[in-house]
Amino acid sequence: MNAQATATASGKTGTSLDGRKFGGIVLECGKTSGDAETITFKNGRFHSSACDAYGYGEGTYSASTNGDTVSFSCETESAKYGKLRWQGVIRGKRLDGTLTMLDGGKVVGEKWVVAGQL
Repeated sequence: MNAQATATASGKTGTSLDGRKFGGIVLECGKTSGDAETITFKNGRFHSSACDAYGYGEGTYSASTNGDTVSFSCETESAKYGKLRWQGVIRGKRLDGTLTMLDGGKVVGEKWVVAGQL
């Protein structure tokens, strides 16, 4: 089931992104090249392939729809590197997101994700 099928009312929360997959790139702010990325939404969970090498697992996501835009957020965690706070929007087949790196609750960095639905 995709977000278009489950979310038709403006501002609807509880939107499911399950079954959607996006391929793109993770960029450091101000850079024009970065790491290949595949973001997957499955069984209420979010997964970032670019973060596998750093020990980040899946995280439970929340999503809501407003018009033709789906907003999502979640947190993933690595025992070694701390937490990542993910926030993004999906319009049609395009995903634009931000991951904020946290260490001990303090922001230590930010990266951007640009991806298209696979």
